[in-house]
Parts: sequence; C-alpha cells; structure tokens
Amino acid sequence: MDNKKIEKAVTMILEAIGEDPSREGLVETPQRVARMYEEIFSGLGQTAENHLSKTFELVDGNMVIEKDITFYSMCEHHLLPFWGKVHIAYMPNGRVAGLSKLARTVDVYAKKPQLQERLNLEIANAIMEYLNAQGVLVVIEAEHMCMNMRGVKRPGTKTVTSISRGILETDLNLRNEAYRLMNL
Repeated sequence: MDNKKIEKAVTMILEAIGEDPSREGLVETPQRVARMYEEIFSGLGQTAENHLSKTFELVDGNMVIEKDITFYSMCEHHLLPFWGKVHIAYMPNGRVAGLSKLARTVDVYAKKPQLQERLNLEIANAIMEYLNAQGVLVVIEAEHMCMNMRGVKRPGTKTVTSISRGILETDLNLRNEAYRLMNL
C-alpha cells in the first residue's frame, strides 16, 4: 500500500471540500487515514486458502453451521462502510475447518472495496474450493452507509443476500434445513 500517495490524496480532498489541512484537528488526519486503509483493505490480493488449509478428519458428514459472524467492509461504489452478519452452512467432504477459520475467511474477503453480492460469492467459492465441501450456503445481512447517510437516507434498512453451491444448491430439503438451523 502506498501510504504517501494516500496521505497526499486525503490532503487534496480536505482542500477540495474547503477545509484547512493545517488546522490542528486535521494535521495528522492524512496519516491516520493511511494507517486505517492498511487495516481495512488488508484483504486485497488475499485468498482464504491459508485459513482453510488446516482441516480435521470427520467421518460423519453432518452439516456445519456458523452464524452471526460479524463483518465490516467498504462499498466499492462510494467507499462508505457496510457491515452486518454472515451465516455459513456447509456439508463437509470428510474434512472440516476449525471454527475460527470460517470467520477469518469472511475477513479476508470483506477487507477490500467490495459488493455484498460478490462477498457472498467469494466466501462460498472459497469454502467449495479450499475445503472441497459437498455444498455450501452463505447468507449475508448487512446495513450500508450509502443507504443510511446519503441518497435515499434510509437508516436501518438491511440488505440480505444468499448463495448456495453443490448439494446445498440442488437438494431443496437440505437447503431448507440449513435456513431453519440458521433461524432465517
């Protein structure tokens, strides 16, 4: 990440909106924004392969569900935050990931300029590919600042997206069981 370029751009934005970048409260803002961007965009160029590569043998093929995984991301259209919960159900294929690895998978794909629909797709595809799962269902419930504070200004509006792959896409009974267990 090019922190100096970010600092220069933030200074230019402050000037462009009519602020004085040398004002006491703003003097260190360009540096703070650059450090923040390092953190919130740390998923750029990353995949979940490393997180999902540590698995454990599972003889029984019961569904695994982890729900209410909190995430924060940035809308790629306005560079404003969106946040919410991710719910994941997957059918193992002889191996399961450690539970924290699903949350880390969410973080990898959330920490970049993103669309909620693509976040769904990237999480589902990673679980299918790196866990070799028989199927996966990913549901995301999120609130978007681009809806809350600008444009239509509808605070509290939630966007819900879902995607299924493999057996959780083709077996309606199994998919409905996953939704039921997620309490959705």
